[in-house]
Amino acid sequence: MLMRFDVNLSILFTELPLLDRPAAARAAGFDAVELWWPFAVAQPDEREVAELVGAITDAGVRLVGLNFFAGDLPSGDRGLVSWPGREGEFKASVDIAVGIARETGCRAFNALYGNRIEGVDPAEQDALALRNLAFAADAAAAVDATVLLEPVSAVPAYPLLTAADALAVIDRLGKPNVALLADLYHLSVNGDDVDAVIAEHTARIGHVQIADAPGRGEPGSGGLELERYLAQLESNGYQGFVGAEYKPTGPSAASFGWLTREEDQ
Repeated sequence: MLMRFDVNLSILFTELPLLDRPAAARAAGFDAVELWWPFAVAQPDEREVAELVGAITDAGVRLVGLNFFAGDLPSGDRGLVSWPGREGEFKASVDIAVGIARETGCRAFNALYGNRIEGVDPAEQDALALRNLAFAADAAAAVDATVLLEPVSAVPAYPLLTAADALAVIDRLGKPNVALLADLYHLSVNGDDVDAVIAEHTARIGHVQIADAPGRGEPGSGGLELERYLAQLESNGYQGFVGAEYKPTGPSAASFGWLTREEDQ
């Protein structure tokens, strides 16, 4: 297989401080990394941003994916795209992400849709989501980047569960630089037909992420047919990165035996 793999530094190498993780990824053999929003707030100070960019650059790795600010993830937030009253935070994080992209070459931004909010009309949230996504898509276009929309699992209030859910939003939006983030773990856990998604929609996938199930560990720790899915994606013409976005069952640096197997095929 000729897949290009990157490592997500927000879920791997968490044994280390954030600024040490790019170098650890490089030492493990990766030349590309991705991140969830790496700051505590939507508008970090310039020093924090500069330190992160410096750590990535100094490590000699490429940043290939970055989430926009998504709220308090440990508390259950899953994005601001459809969250009324937080438009300013979302747009501020878009501007900062585009600035980081100008310095690192990042060309993919993940815009987590956001949970349904009790007492708010879902139609109102969906209309806001289209406005926020249009803003993000236009900003991303300035650096020739793609905005990604991702189905996720384990959060009952999150409305995008399947590839079809995300693609329906993308179709309503009608922006050419918005694509599906196909996290094979989330799609599988949510009961989506991953084979059908790959067969029908590979051309609309802007990024792929992997973890095994159950448990969300490294490939080989569960029962998903990840090797087969990746082979199908490659056969169908997918040429983007595949993000290792899993919870390692041991030390991060010792969790990449699956990668050797992939490259040997």
